[in-house]
Amino acid sequence: MKKYLAQVERKKKYEAEARDAREKGNTAEAESWAKLAEEAGQKAQEHLESSENMIAYENFWLGKINEFREYQKKKNVVVLTPDNFHEIVLDQNKDVLVEFYAPGCGQCKSLVYTKVAEVFKHEEGVVIAKLDTDAHKSLGEKYGVSGFPTLKFFPKDNKTGQEYDGGRNLDEFVSFINEKVGTGRDSKGKLTSKAGIVESLDTLVKELVAASEDEKKAILSRIEEEAGNLKGSTARYGMLYTSLAKQYTENGSGYATKEAKLLGRLISKSTSPLKAEELTLKRNILNTFASS
Repeated sequence: MKKYLAQVERKKKYEAEARDAREKGNTAEAESWAKLAEEAGQKAQEHLESSENMIAYENFWLGKINEFREYQKKKNVVVLTPDNFHEIVLDQNKDVLVEFYAPGCGQCKSLVYTKVAEVFKHEEGVVIAKLDTDAHKSLGEKYGVSGFPTLKFFPKDNKTGQEYDGGRNLDEFVSFINEKVGTGRDSKGKLTSKAGIVESLDTLVKELVAASEDEKKAILSRIEEEAGNLKGSTARYGMLYTSLAKQYTENGSGYATKEAKLLGRLISKSTSPLKAEELTLKRNILNTFASS
């Protein structure tokens, strides 16, 4: 667009020079300026068409990018069928929220389900899924589905299918999953200060911090044992607790505070969302060591 405007200005300038030359009776000079004005006009048109094409090209790809983002959001919701239902929903290492829906159901379409899936897309132990009960009636009947949408929660330690009777807005869904699963995310998918915190391990960390040198080894073993019993998303947190407890024992009481501050600086500079999340989990857990 800048090149187009520059040629328009040149055209105006050359036309003004041509008029002055005619008024002075310099016909040859006037024709030369008129020719330059015509050439500038042609170039301006070429640049305009090029700019319009570029804008159209950018708009086309911007539209495609937005379409892809919407597709990715929908992809975060796992589509269930009789072929994969058992493998996904009954996986004892996963906490699964299932929407039993009918394609013609207006309430099903208005449900903020894709946004819920977007919030928890980085939680390997959390699955947000849906089942078309018109297409797969037998599964709907098996789980007592009589109205739409019906939501059932299948935690890793109970696969009977618990009726979800909570609220239907995004914040309420997020609060429910955080409470039931032990995750710590807000409605934008960001980790909160509670992310990564496991109450049973926090209790052991406080014991470790208060323990004498002779007692620390035994408590460290208890942390490793407790962490090894965790499943789903919390299994990941357990590994962090174990690793940080070892480093705390080796490096002394000042380690936690110093390391937490360092992680804070790294988080603010991180360009990778997944890396920032890992660092945030570590910092949250280290704050338990530092505050005990």
